[in-house]
Amino acid sequence: MAWSLGELAERSGAELRGDAAIEIERAADLREAKAGDLSFLTGGKFAEHLPATRASAVILAQEHAAACPCAVLVSKNPYLTYARAAALLYPRPRPPAGIHPSAVVHSKAEVNPSAVIGPNAVLDEGVRIAAGVVVGPGCVIGARSTIGEDSELVANVTLGTDTVVGKRNIFHPGAVIGADGFGMANDQGHWVKIPQIGRVVTGDDVEIGANTTVDRGALQDTVLADGVKIDNLVQVAHNVHIGEHSAIAGCVGIAGSAHIGAYCTLAGGVGVVGHLTIGDHIHVTGMSMVSKSLSEPGVYSAGVPLQSNRDWHRNFVRFKQLDDMAKRLKKLEKTLAEDAQG
Repeated sequence: MAWSLGELAERSGAELRGDAAIEIERAADLREAKAGDLSFLTGGKFAEHLPATRASAVILAQEHAAACPCAVLVSKNPYLTYARAAALLYPRPRPPAGIHPSAVVHSKAEVNPSAVIGPNAVLDEGVRIAAGVVVGPGCVIGARSTIGEDSELVANVTLGTDTVVGKRNIFHPGAVIGADGFGMANDQGHWVKIPQIGRVVTGDDVEIGANTTVDRGALQDTVLADGVKIDNLVQVAHNVHIGEHSAIAGCVGIAGSAHIGAYCTLAGGVGVVGHLTIGDHIHVTGMSMVSKSLSEPGVYSAGVPLQSNRDWHRNFVRFKQLDDMAKRLKKLEKTLAEDAQG
């Protein structure tokens, strides 16, 4: 979808320097852009490519404007400005409203006339679909689940019974929201299933990635608050609570009843032990294991950085000797202290 540069500047809140009538049709990398393309520069990493770009316009910060050979949109946050501009250039496609003939919709389900129910979708008894919702091909919506206005289930998404989805949510292909949590009691070595009777409840503007699973609560609800963003291949266990505008990257695993605060980030591969609390504004770096509660805002890391196998093996041997070394050191310190006193 084409926009004039002036319109993009106005809509994205950037300062235009150049011809407002320039027509922008696409977004492109600085190195590959050509006439009609909009590009962006977020920092020094790609600054060397800026003078040679053939883009029609570039979104950038004030300090890079002088080096740009074309029109610019000056922004204090170029990446944010690019996000807003790209959303205008590439609006999400929307099928025509209506229920596809191959869809199976229970007689007691309620579907707003403006909603889209795609091919082979299944809506169980008591399901309620609000205005502007898109239920894509192959989605299964469990009994009594509700989906708020303008939300989209892209394809092959499953919602368990009684799931509550807020407004403007996006669930990507293969996401499973509201399956049973892993609740088992042990009877002399045999596992007995505990009924999972809670729900999953999502706020507004939540996005859940492909093949991510969010388990229903055992007793209390599993809750994803407003603005939560979850990447692909994430496991969120039963009774977890994730606070407003927190972001969870791919392959994170969050065990049952963990409480994640607002405005947090968990980088790729982070593990979170169950029944602990992570406070607001806490950021955990990739592959870290969170094994205790965190209350102070800040950045936390764990794990061993990659090293050669030879060095790792040597260090691992030393690691196993740490307890013995600590005991001998403590004994030596005690001996030295006694000698100093005598």
